[in-house]
Amino acid sequence: MPRPYINLELRRFVANRADWLCEYCYVAEADRSSAYQIDHIISVKHGGATTVDNLAYCCIFCNLQKGTDLGSINWRTGELVRFFSPRRDFWGEHFRLDEAVIQPQTDIREVTVRIFDLNNNERII
Repeated sequence: MPRPYINLELRRFVANRADWLCEYCYVAEADRSSAYQIDHIISVKHGGATTVDNLAYCCIFCNLQKGTDLGSINWRTGELVRFFSPRRDFWGEHFRLDEAVIQPQTDIREVTVRIFDLNNNERII
């Protein structure tokens, strides 16, 4: 399946809407050495469209960890839980920052923090 084309205007819109922050880990692009990417929140593989409502601005770390996944198993409950969605969820409702460590507040954040490896020591530094 060919990768969908995301033109420059759409890329700029998504980046500006995110205020040039990764919409998953909230690290500013200016604080990373690699350029940020446009992520399909629901991947094309799963029927996600290349529309503003399904695109998120994200760092390479979050994008690589997420891949085409939609969610993961919550190990406490054994239930399948979807990942945090920047278009559907409010960041502050699902987790909080404790200095540089992201503390999950809900099942959605718990699986997102674990799968995206948001509290990896190198990322925290």
